[in-house]
Amino acid sequence: MTRGTAKARAVTKPAVKRIARKRAPGKDTLLVHSGRGRGGLVNPPVERASTILHPRLAEYEASWSADRFEGLTYGLHGTHTAFALEEALGALEGCRRPILLPSGLAAITTALLACVKSGDHLLVADSAYGPTRKFCDVHLKRFGVETTYYDSLIGAGIQSLLRPNTRAVFCEAPGSLTFEMQDIPAIASVAHAHGAAVLMDNTWATPYFFDALAHGVDLSIQAGTKYISGHSDVLLGSIATTERWWRPVRDTVADYGYSVSPDDCYLALRGLRTLGVRLRAHQSGGIAVAEWLQGRPEVKRVLHPALPDDPGHALWTRDFTGACGLFGMELQPVPKAAAAAFVDGLRLFGIGASWGGYESLIVPAKFTRTATSRRFAGPLLRLHVGLEDPADLIADLERGFAAMAKRA
Repeated sequence: MTRGTAKARAVTKPAVKRIARKRAPGKDTLLVHSGRGRGGLVNPPVERASTILHPRLAEYEASWSADRFEGLTYGLHGTHTAFALEEALGALEGCRRPILLPSGLAAITTALLACVKSGDHLLVADSAYGPTRKFCDVHLKRFGVETTYYDSLIGAGIQSLLRPNTRAVFCEAPGSLTFEMQDIPAIASVAHAHGAAVLMDNTWATPYFFDALAHGVDLSIQAGTKYISGHSDVLLGSIATTERWWRPVRDTVADYGYSVSPDDCYLALRGLRTLGVRLRAHQSGGIAVAEWLQGRPEVKRVLHPALPDDPGHALWTRDFTGACGLFGMELQPVPKAAAAAFVDGLRLFGIGASWGGYESLIVPAKFTRTATSRRFAGPLLRLHVGLEDPADLIADLERGFAAMAKRA
């Protein structure tokens, strides 16, 4: 008997119970038990409402003079179905109830609007989601906010880009389409010393694989359309914040009239229950497919931070606890028709926008970069590995490469 085993056996049953009480629940447990229904219901019912009636005028006036976001006040601010989803997401994010929005892009734009005003300066990762760039370049510019894009690899060097009027830094890791990793704690440390808020699009990892708030992020943004829902049938966004930013963000969402339907909240909450199981399967399948692609002569490189030879692997290993099923690959230079033949030759990988559902997807990666000089010689494709058998997906990719060879 080893010393460790003897020590373990010496623990009495009451001691085990005391140890168990001290241990914080795991994320899978939180996903299952947070945001349950009331009155013994496992799932909260779908409550659809706009008007909330009150028995007395005094109670109606009291509900609006107190806090419009606490309890039932008006359907725009949520019903118990939305509150249950907020509670469950808050348990996962480790914060007060996150704020729900009708899409991931709505969450991004509203978070930015809550942090900057006319005359302010904003720093945005050069590898941010394309529509995020458009919002900054078109709408924030029209509102008098200046945006500077920075190299995602800058880390603490972002100090050199900060100005007296820099109010926020927007991060995304890994980067959209090109999957660069960022040193989020280093960026956050510098930004906070300057008095700037740190925002992050955390859709790729979700709070299950990356605890954004614990790494210095002030506003953690997710497209719940992706892995939170997990079934390609819901549009949803969420913003989890530190206590300092909850009220400004919540007020901004209400002032712009955003609301999420209780039906979508119900579906998202249903998807959230299996988030951990699905993400682990996406991770396993994604890495298996990515490693196989690394050995193909048609592939110049695979862009996946969980692979040991990826430039961002050290940061991913340090800060993240897992990877999802989304990554990129650069093909060897081939004619456009050959690359199209590869995609068209696939049967299991669908061609369509979004990702994070149970199905595998593939699309060409088209993007804009202004702060970096990194270029790709061959076609760049983004793959989402779903929940199919990885061996079947690999066979499907082999079929695509065979079709490409005929047009090369």
